[in-house]
Amino acid sequence: MGAITYLLDTHTFIWAVRDDHKLSNNARMAIKDATAQLYVSVVSAYEITNKYRIGKLPGYEHVAKNYFDFLHELGTIELPVNVRHAHFAGSFEWGHKDPFDRILAAQAYIDNLTLITNDTAFHSLPWITVLW
Repeated sequence: MGAITYLLDTHTFIWAVRDDHKLSNNARMAIKDATAQLYVSVVSAYEITNKYRIGKLPGYEHVAKNYFDFLHELGTIELPVNVRHAHFAGSFEWGHKDPFDRILAAQAYIDNLTLITNDTAFHSLPWITVLW
């Protein structure tokens, strides 16, 4: 049996590197599980640095500027966006329009990853597994 594989939503990644109390116990245990494989989408790098730059993530300068160190510290694997992810993200029906979330949902589905998120919008997608 293979390792459990998780995709961290952007806020989950931020809270994990800051050991934030906002993480649920389930999320914290999954992230600390040494046998789990943790993935972080490349869109999270863009989302974090862009939102910090425009003032939507005040207090997160350390995370934005040390992103690569935190990827390594958590033992995560970068998940690139490929054409299958992009095509699926743009084509499935979902009332949620956030482009970052659409990519994450597509990546979770196509790569068979459990998405660790507290965003309840993902619960309306029966074809992905969500952990919180």
